Amino acid sequence: MSDLASASPETSPAGYRKLVSQALEDVPAGAPAADVWRALGAAGALSALYAGGNALGPVADPARLGALLRAVDARGDNGATLSVLVQAASALPVLGSGRSGPAPAAPSPVAAAQAQVLAGTAQVALAATDEATAGSDLSGLGTELRIEGDELVVQGGKRWVTNAGTAEYLLVLGRHRPGRHFTSFGWVLVPARTAGVTVRTAATDLLVNAATGHIAFDSVRLPADHLVGRNGRGMAVFARHMSTERLAGAQWAVALTSRVLADTRERLRRRTVDGEPLWHNAAVRQGFAECLVRVTQLRALCDNLAETAAKGQDLSAGALLKSAVGLTVDPVLARCAQLQGADGFAASGAQGIRAEAAVLGIGGGVTELMLAGVADLSEQLLTELRA
Repeated sequence: MSDLASASPETSPAGYRKLVSQALEDVPAGAPAADVWRALGAAGALSALYAGGNALGPVADPARLGALLRAVDARGDNGATLSVLVQAASALPVLGSGRSGPAPAAPSPVAAAQAQVLAGTAQVALAATDEATAGSDLSGLGTELRIEGDELVVQGGKRWVTNAGTAEYLLVLGRHRPGRHFTSFGWVLVPARTAGVTVRTAATDLLVNAATGHIAFDSVRLPADHLVGRNGRGMAVFARHMSTERLAGAQWAVALTSRVLADTRERLRRRTVDGEPLWHNAAVRQGFAECLVRVTQLRALCDNLAETAAKGQDLSAGALLKSAVGLTVDPVLARCAQLQGADGFAASGAQGIRAEAAVLGIGGGVTELMLAGVADLSEQLLTELRA
């Protein structure tokens, strides 16, 4: 593994795919997401994602992000893939936003945590969705982040937090003053074992390896150096990386639906009616082909908007991608579930996968909200289409 660990951010796309595949070879199927993350970090696959390497920065090549998610998705563990996606596309870039200028003589707690997470020896949970408000209403969140002298005080709660049950660090979005203005929020790094932090496992049988949980903060006190970046910049930082997360969601959607389509095709080729494989039925083939066209269109949109979304951090590109995911994934998986018949209810069948994949149309912004945003951008988008 020594040659893999020395991989640099300049690794070619093909080299990066090989790097990730080799990193995951020895991780058993069904292993906890923390084991997947540890293997990726040890191989250098995480630091190689970003333009600044260990100093982070924007995603160096969106194709690497897609390759990472395809390789993890190929394991068939949607919870583990969600765990990796949230950390790689959102949590680590936000955590990295707290570093600017020359490195201090002694690493800050934020820099030290970032180094551990990049190395795979720790995980970080992005705790943005508030306990008392709808997930899409971040500006209405009530979790407080107070500055009292040389201390920070966190009070409130977060729900449906990916990696909450296993992460060593919690990256918490809190309100430092009243009002819905975007400057009213900041990020704070909370070690999960800090006094006053309580994590409760979410009551769901889906996405088990995502370690989803609800978190309560009861007057949690931390030194002021646990503030991530400048206070008041929390929402702006989050918005800057939102389009990358939505690109990652679309890339995972392509990988997941392609995997289920391939499995469905094989099932149809094996099952017979009157001695003929179901695959030869014209209606079955037409339904399958419609799904394949939808996924191919989503893949083309990913390829077309990848640079704009990841490097340009373009919110309109992110809204288009997120909307397309919502309009593609569930119809495709619903048709696959129908085509698989009773087999779709098996442990590896499309019915269960469809239920877990619903997170792609909810997490990070529900499809209806994304479509409203696309409508708001309709004049710009139509101008681009007619140019």
